[in-house]
Amino acid sequence: MGSAESSLYQQRFPRFLPEELAEIDRVFNTLSGSDGPVKGKDGKAAKRTVSLAMFKAYLKEALPESMILRLYNGMKSVKVSEKSSGPNDQVGKEQFVMFLAVLTKGYVEDKSDIVMKMISKADETVKGSQILEFAEDLVGSLVHVLDYRNELKGWSLQNTRDPIAGTRALASQLVSELKLADGKKVEGAQIPDAVCDKSSLEEWVCRAPQVSAFLSVVIRQGLLVLQSLPDRAEDTLRLLPRCKGIRSGFVSLLDVPSIVYLNSCLPTEVQHRWRLLFASRLHGESFMQLFDHIVKKGPCLLVVKDSDGYVFGGFASCPWEAKPQFQGDSRCFLFSVSPSLAAFTCTGYNDHFMYLNLRQQTMPNGLGMGGQHDYFGLWIDSNYGKGHSKAKPRCTTYNSPQLSAQEDFTLDALEVWAVGDPPESDTAKGKKSILDSDPEAQALLEMIGRNRQSEGLRQPVEDDEDN
Repeated sequence: MGSAESSLYQQRFPRFLPEELAEIDRVFNTLSGSDGPVKGKDGKAAKRTVSLAMFKAYLKEALPESMILRLYNGMKSVKVSEKSSGPNDQVGKEQFVMFLAVLTKGYVEDKSDIVMKMISKADETVKGSQILEFAEDLVGSLVHVLDYRNELKGWSLQNTRDPIAGTRALASQLVSELKLADGKKVEGAQIPDAVCDKSSLEEWVCRAPQVSAFLSVVIRQGLLVLQSLPDRAEDTLRLLPRCKGIRSGFVSLLDVPSIVYLNSCLPTEVQHRWRLLFASRLHGESFMQLFDHIVKKGPCLLVVKDSDGYVFGGFASCPWEAKPQFQGDSRCFLFSVSPSLAAFTCTGYNDHFMYLNLRQQTMPNGLGMGGQHDYFGLWIDSNYGKGHSKAKPRCTTYNSPQLSAQEDFTLDALEVWAVGDPPESDTAKGKKSILDSDPEAQALLEMIGRNRQSEGLRQPVEDDEDN
C-alpha cells in the first residue's frame, strides 16, 4: 500500500494474512476495472476508486439492490484517517479494505458505526422502523446469496416454505433485542417509533450476534472475497445444517430463516446436520408411525402445524424412549415458528422436559414436552390428530406461552428432524458379515484352509440417509 497508508488503516492492516490481502487486491482490482497502476494527468499514480455503478456491475444478481446500496454506503462512510472529511462519492481501496476488516474481524463498536450508516445517512440517531427494515434486508439477502451461490447445503427454496414470512419473523426476532439508551427493552408496537442512538445500536449489535454473522456471510458470499479464511466454512456451517432425507416434491413446514434461527438455538455439537425422520405427509397420519420413526434416533426437533396455520414445536435433547417417567435434560426447549419466531428454554422449576408413553391404562398415552400430565406445554395425543398447548399464564418448565392458536388443537402436519450424527446403533446396522458375529465359524474355515470369499468384497458404508 506504500507510504500513503493512514494510521487508522495500519491499525486494521495486520488483521489480514498475506494470502487474504492478495485475495482482497484481486477483488478490488476487478471492482475498479484495472489490474495495474492507474496514472493521472500529471503522470503520477492515481488512486483507484469504485463507483456505485461498478459495484452493481460486479455483484450482478448475487445480492438484492437494496443491500448493494447499503453495503456501498457503509464503505463510503469509512474514514481512512483522523483528518478525513465527509464521505466521498466513490470508494477507495483503503476504505474497501477497512470495511472488510471491521465487518469480518472487527470489534462491535467499530461495526456499529458502519451499520449505522448502512441503516441511514443520519449521523446521530435512527428510528426503530429503519432498523427493522435493515434487519429484513439483511435476512433476505442472506437467504438470497446462499441460494444464488448454491450454499444451502441440501436445502432449497423449493423444498421449504416460502421465506418471505420467515424473513420478517427472523428480522422481528433480531430487533426484539433492541434497547433504548435508558436500558428499557423495546417491544412490539413500540419498535417502529423508537429512537436509537449510537450506543443503543452498539448494544443491539452485541446482544444480537446474528447481525454480525449474517453481514459477514453476505459480504463474503456476495463479493466472493476472503474465501480463504479458515473459518469461512464454519460460518455457513453454523448458520445452516446440512440437510439429509428430503424426497423430491416434499415441502417442509420450515423455511430457511427459521432453520437458521432454530439451528442457532441447538447445542453446538449437533448443529452441523439435520435428517428427516418422520413427516406425516410422507409416512402417514399415525402415532405408531411417528413412534417407530423417532424412538432411539438421537436428539430431535419436533415441528407441528395446527389446523389454524400456527407452526411450533420442541427440541428433545435426548433420544426418545417409551417410559412412564419424564426424560431429557435442561438443553430441551420449546419454540414458535409462525406467526412469531422464538425459543423458550427451561426455567429450572421442574424436570418435565420430555415424555413419551404408549399402551398404558393409568398414564397419559402420547408425546409431551413441559408442564405436567394433562397440562403439557406441547402435547401430541396417541389418538393421532389431537393435541394441546396449555400455558396459563406460562408453561412451568419452559416459560413458554400457548404455542397453538387454540389451547386444544387439531393437527394438520407433523415433522421430526434428527440433528447431529446418527446414533452408533444406526450406523452399525448392515456393516457386519455373518462370520463377524460367529467367530467359531470363521476359525473353522481357517483350520481347514478355506479363505473367506467375501473378504474385501464388502460394499463401502454409505451415509445412513443416502442408502
